[in-house]
Amino acid sequence: MISALFTLFALLVAGYLLRRLGRLPDDAADVLNRFVIDICVPATILRLVPKLTLGRGLVVLVIVPWAMAGIAYVIVRLVTRPLGLDRTQRTALFLATALGNTSFIGFPLCSALLGERSLPLAAVYDQLGSFLLLSTVAPFALGAVTAGAPPRASEIARRVLLFPPMLALLVALLPLPHPALLEALYAAASSPLVPLAVVAVGLKIRLTPPRPLRVFAFGLTLKLLLLPIAAWAIARVLGAPVFVTQVAVLESAMPTMITAGALMMAYRVAGELAAAFVGWGLLISLVTVPAWSFVLR
Repeated sequence: MISALFTLFALLVAGYLLRRLGRLPDDAADVLNRFVIDICVPATILRLVPKLTLGRGLVVLVIVPWAMAGIAYVIVRLVTRPLGLDRTQRTALFLATALGNTSFIGFPLCSALLGERSLPLAAVYDQLGSFLLLSTVAPFALGAVTAGAPPRASEIARRVLLFPPMLALLVALLPLPHPALLEALYAAASSPLVPLAVVAVGLKIRLTPPRPLRVFAFGLTLKLLLLPIAAWAIARVLGAPVFVTQVAVLESAMPTMITAGALMMAYRVAGELAAAFVGWGLLISLVTVPAWSFVLR
């Protein structure tokens, strides 16, 4: 586990240094992310998800991320007055805690801490949880606070159904044959997932000062500590198998989703706060997520 975490950290630093030294074009992170999303993640899903045994555990992996978003919403509403949040800060705090980086960081960390067999379970959590939340809840939350028009239901459905990892997940769940020729293709296409995803994240890191500090500290505590505890409790109540519980807790403990932070900055919704959640949350999670893995073991 230590060697795997060191590899992830080294790749993260490499990506950060490549950006600071100007060794790659400005859009390099976007290109790498697109390759990971369109090629590596679908190949990983098609290779590993058909080997899953459908059962109650998969349902838990869908329930937990939506429950986390609901809990985050309620808690943020409760602390709005004590923390003195305005509407934009409240929306930023909600999205930063409800949406985790369950793919670009979640997949490599789950693989490093729990083994490759955790990846199909992490994919279910990510695609039917985090991605759907990003595609449905985030546009409405941002539209409400910026007076922009939320996307229509047909546009959301089209975006979801044509997203390559979602298409791959739907195909992988069908009872189709899996010839050895395709298995070799999936293995080759999925192998760059971890290094490319982590380097791309390193390219995106911006270590801006976390302001306002008390809002940032509360959000980070909620995202990296309180919500994983809630995920563990929900998984236990629902009777999830131990390994499924471990995946659900680790995925819920991931830092703020980079795409969510980018959306908040694009909509000018507490941009500095959003950037701090993404950058500092990512670095701190490299300690907290392994700690959760140790506790769960």
